[in-house]
Amino acid sequence: MSIYDYKAIDIKGNERSLSEFKGKSLLIVNTASKCGFTPQYEGLQKIYDKYKDKLEVLAFPCNQFGKQEPGNSEDIQSFCDLTFKTSFPLFEKVEVNGENTHPLFQYLKSELPGLLGSKKIKWNFTKFLIDSEGNPVKRYAPIDKPESIENDIKKSFK
Repeated sequence: MSIYDYKAIDIKGNERSLSEFKGKSLLIVNTASKCGFTPQYEGLQKIYDKYKDKLEVLAFPCNQFGKQEPGNSEDIQSFCDLTFKTSFPLFEKVEVNGENTHPLFQYLKSELPGLLGSKKIKWNFTKFLIDSEGNPVKRYAPIDKPESIENDIKKSFK
């Protein structure tokens, strides 16, 4: 399987195939509105604005960590629009761990395990970088700010 074989429901309820992003690098992030790392939305938007011709940031809200994403799709969209003026794709809430893990995150965790080979995501704002040819490149911890991984993002453009 490749990253392009996966589909997800966007925040507006439309099924989208990741194949529509072929040719661009991807930064896939599990997000939350009420997390200490939530200000990273600003950094994600800056990176997206700077490289949107070569990069897509795909945000997947998740309520599995401290119940920090309690809202519905409208609440999440409103929060992102009003607070951070995000323009990158937002998707419906997903689970990233456990038996209901979204298939995309099962794939990402198997391709890019965490510390000591862990297949779990530890917290919100874990980031996965996929190069422009669809190859999983690197996994980043929640504490890694988007601006701190900019050099890796630039290297992911083929």
